[in-house]
Order: sequence, then structure tokens, then C-alpha cells
Amino acid sequence: MKKTISFAAIHFTIAFSVAFLLTGDIIIGSLIAMIEPMVNTVAFYFHEKVWQTNALKQSRFAAPGNKTASFAVVHFSVAFTVVYLLTGDILIGSIMAMIEPACNTLAYYFHERVWQQKERQKSQLFDHMMCPH
Repeated sequence: MKKTISFAAIHFTIAFSVAFLLTGDIIIGSLIAMIEPMVNTVAFYFHEKVWQTNALKQSRFAAPGNKTASFAVVHFSVAFTVVYLLTGDILIGSIMAMIEPACNTLAYYFHERVWQQKERQKSQLFDHMMCPH
């Protein structure tokens, strides 16, 4: 859950910044920044659940780049849908769907690398603590 919360904070910040710059409207920007990341945070949670299955964790697809690409598809779809529904503007929805997820996908990649490094360190620490008998 900590991982989901940390990514949500990054996502909210990026979503508001991009939405406000595109619309110039603090209320629409705020609504987009609240709704779009909430929907994507739920999608992120389920995305993580799928990627935590042993089959995917142990496959060649487990690399951060593959996982990032998978989440990007989900994110682009959610971003367009939410922004289009809130603004009624296909152009703003399309631009938001290109810019905001691209920024968040890049953030996601580095976020994933940090979390995978933490897991490796925790695993190595646990391995060193085990008795060799």
C-alpha cells in the first residue's frame, strides 16, 4: 500500500500541473487532478496485483520497462476518458492523454526502479540473516 500511496502523490502533482496549464482553469484543473489520479490509482493497484503474480514476476516480462509500458496503456486510456468527460473537449482530452500520462509514465519508471531496488535490498538483508545450516 505504501507503494501505491507514494505513486499517487506523484500522480496528483503532475495531473494538476498539466491540467491547469492546458485549461487555465483552477477548478477544472483541480477536478481533473483529483478524479483522474484517483481512477488511475485504483487501476495502478489492480495493475500491481496482476504483476505480482508469480508467473509474471518470474517471466522475462518482469523488467521495469515492460511493466511501465503496460501501465502506460491503462493510464492513457483513463486520462483521455476522464478529461473528455469533464471538459467535453476532444482536443483537450487528447492533449492531456498524451502529455500527463507521458510525464507520469516516466515518473512511474523511476518509481518502479526505486521500489524494485528496495525489494532486492530487503531480500538480501533477509538472506544474510538466515542461518547457513
